[in-house]
Amino acid sequence: MNRESTERLRLDRRLIHRRGWLSKAEREKSLAELPDVSDKIAPPEESDSADSTHVADDTAAAPDSPRAE
Repeated sequence: MNRESTERLRLDRRLIHRRGWLSKAEREKSLAELPDVSDKIAPPEESDSADSTHVADDTAAAPDSPRAE
């Protein structure tokens, strides 16, 4: 693996706990250097909450409704 590929994999979840991959100090330093991207979180959409309420109402009404045979 070349140096660039190794740098991209430094904080990979699958490798971060591998023995000898990163020391705890290196991991904490690398995580502290990551940029804050919390402002990129999209607000929840109104249609998503309405859809989930609609689905919940349908499933709640299903046991009470008579079955067509």
